[in-house]
Amino acid sequence: MNFDTGGRGAIERMVEAYGFTTRQALSNRLGISKSTLANRYMRDSFPAEWVIQCCLETGVSLSWLVTGQGHMFDSRRTDIIELDKKKIIENTLYDCGFCIFDKVLLPSNVNKPVVINDNEINYICEFSFSNINDGFWLIDIDGNVSIKEIVNIPDDKIKIITNRNNFDCNKEQVNFIAKVLLKIAKIVQ
Repeated sequence: MNFDTGGRGAIERMVEAYGFTTRQALSNRLGISKSTLANRYMRDSFPAEWVIQCCLETGVSLSWLVTGQGHMFDSRRTDIIELDKKKIIENTLYDCGFCIFDKVLLPSNVNKPVVINDNEINYICEFSFSNINDGFWLIDIDGNVSIKEIVNIPDDKIKIITNRNNFDCNKEQVNFIAKVLLKIAKIVQ
């Protein structure tokens, strides 16, 4: 493979990958001048740094961007998402790397999913929400982070259901961090 040439094709494929119709739109997206892009295009010099940026930003196959061969998207990778992972340790939430997850298992309306691990149970939580509705939530009460079941009750109050007991409080007394969407747990036999 000769990286001294192939710039024209790679630039045209980047325009397609970003969904643009002009090279000017591509230059704006990459934060470069039109003349810099035109120079690479006319000299047919390979724009490796732009190709890498495009691949990372669009998810388009690097092989396709470089050679034009194969599929624009690797179908095995388009159904996979990398989710941030956090862990609850002694009622405190810590960053814990990331988790690879199949998009097919996520609800279609999810915006900011994060995996929360609590006592060997993984929860897929949505950090972007507008309403506090009934269900399981990642909450903070007086600096203690936990996952609890919440039920709305009259007078803008909620019932918090725990393994030991239940209690009522005002919504303002609880910091709602994320809505639990899925629970992944081992089945003990």
